[in-house]
Amino acid sequence: METLKITNVTPKNVTEETLFCIKDIKNPGFDSKRKWFEKRYKVGLRLKILKDEVDKMIGFIEYIPAKDAWRPIDVSNFMFIHCIVVYSKKDRELGYGSQLISEAEKEAKTKGMDGLCVMTSKGSWIADKRLFEKNGFKEIDKRGRFELLTKKWNENSENPKLLDWTMQQKHYQGWHLVYADQCPWHEKSAYDLLNTAMDFGIDLNLTKIDTAEEAKKAPSGFGVFSLLHNGKLIEDHYISATRFKNILKKELKRRAR
Repeated sequence: METLKITNVTPKNVTEETLFCIKDIKNPGFDSKRKWFEKRYKVGLRLKILKDEVDKMIGFIEYIPAKDAWRPIDVSNFMFIHCIVVYSKKDRELGYGSQLISEAEKEAKTKGMDGLCVMTSKGSWIADKRLFEKNGFKEIDKRGRFELLTKKWNENSENPKLLDWTMQQKHYQGWHLVYADQCPWHEKSAYDLLNTAMDFGIDLNLTKIDTAEEAKKAPSGFGVFSLLHNGKLIEDHYISATRFKNILKKELKRRAR
């Protein structure tokens, strides 16, 4: 029988345990995420890693009291799952994702919360919606490609809801990248996109989100990464320099017509 264990990542052991999705502690992205993590740990952010008997990492979950979630949601007494990943495809039908979700559920109940909630989408982002439905979650709101799911044990509680992030987009004229260190890969993407924009003679305005309140008012469903041009959302997930080059080439070609 395989022996699994849950490791609680804390500010004291984060360098030793790593942040799962980024393990190189010398990577600038690790340092930016570490600082972000340590500050939010004080308000209840938790990151837990599932390991096997030889300490091999299988998956992880990051969750936080929903009022402090870095997503455009309106909710109070719930726990919100920021991220959940089971790394290997061969491990994804073995119940590991459910085991990680149960960690968030246990803590939410211990804190007297009304339930759990999570945002999913059809694009590349988080564990499949079916994982949550299998664990008793129900879709209660939807906007664009994003769905909001909840698992409630207090049926009298008010449902969380998605905020209208499209209303924020009109404020961003020109080229803008709005991002946060909630994902460790955003810093590299921001650096790559800024340098690419300079190569094309494009003025890319960078805005770093520093608070959960700012993330809730972000111009995309992901909340912590938004690439915009003249009030239109271009990307809501971090991209490579190559992808941005193709976007700029397409835009310049359109202008030349």
